[in-house]
Amino acid sequence: MAKIVSKDPKALLNQEFKVLDHGFVRLIDYMGSDAAIVQAARVSYGEGTTRKSRDRELIRYLLGHWHTSPFEMVEFKFHVKLPIFVARQWIRHRTANVNEYSGRYSVMKEEFYRPEPQQLRTQSKTNHQARSTEELPDDQKAAFAEHQEESQAHLFTEYNRFIEAGLARELARINLPLSLYTEWYWKIDLHNLLHFLRLRMDSHAQYEIRVYADVIGQIVKATCPMSWEAFEDYRLNALGFSAVELKILSGAIGDFAPDKEALVKAGLSKLEAGEFIHKIERIRQSSGDDD
Repeated sequence: MAKIVSKDPKALLNQEFKVLDHGFVRLIDYMGSDAAIVQAARVSYGEGTTRKSRDRELIRYLLGHWHTSPFEMVEFKFHVKLPIFVARQWIRHRTANVNEYSGRYSVMKEEFYRPEPQQLRTQSKTNHQARSTEELPDDQKAAFAEHQEESQAHLFTEYNRFIEAGLARELARINLPLSLYTEWYWKIDLHNLLHFLRLRMDSHAQYEIRVYADVIGQIVKATCPMSWEAFEDYRLNALGFSAVELKILSGAIGDFAPDKEALVKAGLSKLEAGEFIHKIERIRQSSGDDD
């Protein structure tokens, strides 16, 4: 996967970050940053009127309490090249503006996705929609790779033959496989982008879409570092609990009484430390909610 090291988002514009064998992600344009989120939240915010530490606290508060509309003030536009089967997963996130390469207007390019050998794995026995961690035997890997190459070449040869014979492009394309690459421009606001990344960066997401999400996540981190930090803490690496689970936890925490100063030393702000203590009290009280 491409590694993005620049902390200057303007330096990332129009750079092509390679993904998979023929794919890429390019940041075409963006509008706003952490400052735009803070400005929208405060409405009357003026440049230089608050310290950066206060901006960070506000962004963390907004994300932690699901006040999401200020994050819609930041937008990203990407140019993405991806296999069609990945695009079909991706398009389920319906909160973006999309314009895709058209096989009706243009001749498709002969570029197909071929998985790396280590990605050729067996079906998971516990997850009906995913692969397991067990790789196929080498002879089966070789057989699949040979079959994929031959079938892709055959189907594209047939496609070209029909194009040359004068068949309409919109019909000639319909037998091409999902492994063919497509391209699109994809524009989305930060709130909905973070939702996309929370789902598609998850370890349970399909590998082929997860690597795209990882690259986009690095771009977001370079553009909105405070928001990214809050996103990692409150969404990406956080857990939620059901009411039943909270009742179970209430019996497990016993007399645990966190010290506010110790929580601050551990990395929480004073506000977050107070909220953490309040959460512990709510968990403790949950055991008697139905009494």
